[in-house]
Amino acid sequence: MDISLLQANILPTDATNNSTSYFPIGVQLLFALGFVGLVLGVTHLLGPKRKTAEKLQNFESGIEGVGNARHPMAIKYFLVAILFVLFDVEVIFFYPYAVNFRGLGWAGFSEVLLFVALFLAGFIYIIKKGALNWED
Repeated sequence: MDISLLQANILPTDATNNSTSYFPIGVQLLFALGFVGLVLGVTHLLGPKRKTAEKLQNFESGIEGVGNARHPMAIKYFLVAILFVLFDVEVIFFYPYAVNFRGLGWAGFSEVLLFVALFLAGFIYIIKKGALNWED
């Protein structure tokens, strides 16, 4: 096998898309899948196999499972989770500003202040509506 096949250098005269330019990606994919299969196989062969009633019992956060898992839950849990995701995603928009704050100047600063104002207005609206109150 020619070692030049592993290099993804395309000469200007060879501008066509042929399968040799994708060969390194295929090799990497095969190695990754092989590694995952090898690790799963070794852990399956070498891992402990003593299955007891305690080990097969459902377990979450140190609390034993009691009752049916299909009982209705309060909508407050889901509302708080959705609000967390919403505000968490909005905070992500601060990172590009933090990276480019000098280049954006005062115009960028005023836009970020407007974003924060709208962010706080939404948060105040949520508090006024009682979305974060746990007791009805």
